[in-house]
Amino acid sequence: MPTPTIPTLTLPTGAPIPQFGFGTYKVTEGVYEAVSNALELGYRHIDTAQMYGNEPEVGRAIADSKIPREELFITSKLNNTNHEPDVARATFAQTLEDLRTDYVDLFLIHWPLPTLYDGNVALPWSALEEFYADGRARAIGLSNYEIAHIQAVLDVATVAPHVLQVEAHPFLPNNELRQFARDHSMVVEAWSPLARGRAPFDETLAMIGARIGVSAAQVALRWALQRGDVIFPKSVTPSRQAQNLDVFSFTLSDEDMRAIDALDEGEAGRTGSNPNTMNRL
Repeated sequence: MPTPTIPTLTLPTGAPIPQFGFGTYKVTEGVYEAVSNALELGYRHIDTAQMYGNEPEVGRAIADSKIPREELFITSKLNNTNHEPDVARATFAQTLEDLRTDYVDLFLIHWPLPTLYDGNVALPWSALEEFYADGRARAIGLSNYEIAHIQAVLDVATVAPHVLQVEAHPFLPNNELRQFARDHSMVVEAWSPLARGRAPFDETLAMIGARIGVSAAQVALRWALQRGDVIFPKSVTPSRQAQNLDVFSFTLSDEDMRAIDALDEGEAGRTGSNPNTMNRL
């Protein structure tokens, strides 16, 4: 398969962000091989996190790829245990060391944790602003923040968040939250675009895919791209990595998009933790 040209969106900083990347959530065994193969296939946007415990291997795979750093977009996220600013500073330095880079292209607060840290969901934000100011994070943002949580950050921010990363897929499109983020100039990233394995088995997605000649998973990914989200599906299987990347040779019609929009189940469609109650340290 020829290497596709991956489209980019523009961050509020003016920098480009590849709209399609490779996710490493829960990839610990074989992460070096998975990231190495993804890079060989043409992925240039790699998403990891302190919580995933795989930054050293992700960093090794990136270093061994010999791809020029400026051609890559690397994201990591602050772990839940690290919200105190001094702890955030120390662990961010460790993230850079583990990833073998002088900077990340994007650094996010992973979860708001409104039931912890005295309810201060903005507690680490001042540290992230420092990372942005000194160039060690080229962009900063939030992950899993709901509207009230985002507003709490905006109320104290000197630098407004550049990105919001949230669960979004056909069964939980998260439209109101996505629109709020965009109204505040944030690029939206959709994690779990395949709903943790549910999308490939959905009848509506499969029917649309059969008519076009693609898989149900590819239909779900294409829907997210056409909505304007950044996505980074995860797979350790080389053939699946290649199939996931092959979503630029077709488009979905307006009718297809409406049929997928109708799969919205609201909160019942959520596959991950609820940001309002998630309190795992």
